[in-house]
Amino acid sequence: MAVAKSVVILILLFALASYADAAPKPRPPVGHDVFGVRKSSKDVLLPGEKLVNVLSFGAKGDGVTDCTQAFMQTWQAVCKKPGQNRFYVPAGRFLVSEIIFAGPCLAPKPVTIQVVGTILATTDISEYANGRWFEFQDLNGLKMLGGGTFDGQGQESWKFAEDCKSGNGDTACVPNPPSLYFTKVQNAIIMGIKSVNPKGFHVFVTQCSNIRLQRLRLTAPDTSPNTDGIHISTSYGVKINRCTIGTGDDCVGMIDGSEQIAINKLKCGPGHGISIGSLGRRADEREVKGVRVQNSELIGTDNGLRIKSFPERFAGGASEIFFTNINMTNVKNPIIIDQEYECDDICKKKPSLVKIANIHFSNIRGTSATPMVVDMRCSKMHTCPGVTFNNVDLKFGSALTTARCVNVKPVYTGLAKPPICP
Repeated sequence: MAVAKSVVILILLFALASYADAAPKPRPPVGHDVFGVRKSSKDVLLPGEKLVNVLSFGAKGDGVTDCTQAFMQTWQAVCKKPGQNRFYVPAGRFLVSEIIFAGPCLAPKPVTIQVVGTILATTDISEYANGRWFEFQDLNGLKMLGGGTFDGQGQESWKFAEDCKSGNGDTACVPNPPSLYFTKVQNAIIMGIKSVNPKGFHVFVTQCSNIRLQRLRLTAPDTSPNTDGIHISTSYGVKINRCTIGTGDDCVGMIDGSEQIAINKLKCGPGHGISIGSLGRRADEREVKGVRVQNSELIGTDNGLRIKSFPERFAGGASEIFFTNINMTNVKNPIIIDQEYECDDICKKKPSLVKIANIHFSNIRGTSATPMVVDMRCSKMHTCPGVTFNNVDLKFGSALTTARCVNVKPVYTGLAKPPICP
């Protein structure tokens, strides 16, 4: 009898355990930012958090007074003191030249910057000796929000970029300064900020980790040179979500050392599309790995989805790249793998040393502005192993579309318009 009771108890315990395993598990929390604080459409001050207003340090929102020193003093008051203080830029137009917001901070994480007004860059390019406008460095825990605008006033400096590119500039010419430059920053969220007319890139992320860029609106004329929207290098875990970018160069560009990059619901155009590379430029390059671009739209861009590397030069790599659910409208050169970048059509240079592998295109649809919708010129040395296409439907009006595949044998499934080099 005792044995029978023990068996019954064991059966009941097993049944309860099975039921517990089968029962619906609680869903993981949604809508949390990198600091574990629930996001809301309206930001609120944390308990005990105080606004530190740039006006308190002499800034004037008249668009004429140089507010650089006032902004620097405000940063010192927020970052270098132990209390929970928030850097606050109210409505107005604030003129600021080159400035560095450096850590580490004594304040609790995250340090928050709230920009409501418009910040104007000074127009004299000689004032940017360090080659950046707003630089954020050595920070762990940063939050920027407020819906304000960074206006790079880059129109006068774009000619310098054109002169450098054409060789007409002086021998010391350097790239124009990006508007927002993040280096050695980890655990940051930048949300709802606007950038217009930068001198160089809108946003530059390098040597960073765990960065979220959300609902940014980055705009410049399609003729503005080298005004990439978001440029990433040597960084891990960058997430770009619901951003709108229309500019004169790549909407998003990723170069060596970009790893685990996620791009979701991007609206791109005008611009040069989404780009990986140029790779093989330097001897010490790290691989680009683990890039996912999904649920995004490209409109009227000069290129669509592009991976590029130089012939000859140096080794490098790009692998585990996924482009999924991409809609294109009137896009030139929709899909490109170019390992003969900046070489003639009949390239006589030695093959690229960069290995491009495991590149996946799935559910790519829309219209092309050029008849060749897939153009892949891979290196003879590595031949781009693991390139796949699934459900590609790209049209060029009512005309036939074509594909070119050099040193690559892609695998395709589902719809294939045009046929991907059978």
